Formats: sequence, structure tokens, C-alpha cells
Amino acid sequence: MQINTNQFGDREMMDDALCSQKFITDGYNTYANECATPVLKTDFMNILNEEHQIQHEIFLEMQKRGWYQMEAADQNKITQAKQKYLAQQNG
Repeated sequence: MQINTNQFGDREMMDDALCSQKFITDGYNTYANECATPVLKTDFMNILNEEHQIQHEIFLEMQKRGWYQMEAADQNKITQAKQKYLAQQNG
């Protein structure tokens, strides 16, 4: 009998938690969009906000540990995107 020695380390567990939070927020976003009553929508929006906060905390912890690297955006691309969306908004 072979014993499975594959275990998740901290990085894998946090990556799994982040992926799970992304999945959870997708679901709550759909539920909030499809609510029939304002009270229920408010409840789902509150839950959605809490789940996004959890997701952000996991993201920050992974970033702090060097496990989630972000590439700095090119300033020209930022300006182009800004102009594009402003044109759409005004057009």
C-alpha cells in the first residue's frame, strides 16, 4: 500500500483559497444581479463585499510573500485606456 505524501504547502493553500474566493464572488455577483427584492439584494451585496474583502486580504498576503507578482502598467497604456473609456462615456 502506497501512502500519498503529496501535501499542500502554504503557497498552494493560499493559491487555492484565492481561487476559491474568486469563484465565490462570481456566484454572489450573479445572485445579487438576479434578486427580486431590494432587501435580498442588499443582503447579497453585503455578503459580496465581505467576500471581496477576504479575497483582497489573501491577495495582499500572497503579494507580501512574493507569490503573486504584478507587472507595473505602462503609463502610455493607462492613458490610452483612460481616453478610450472617456470617449465611450461621452460618445
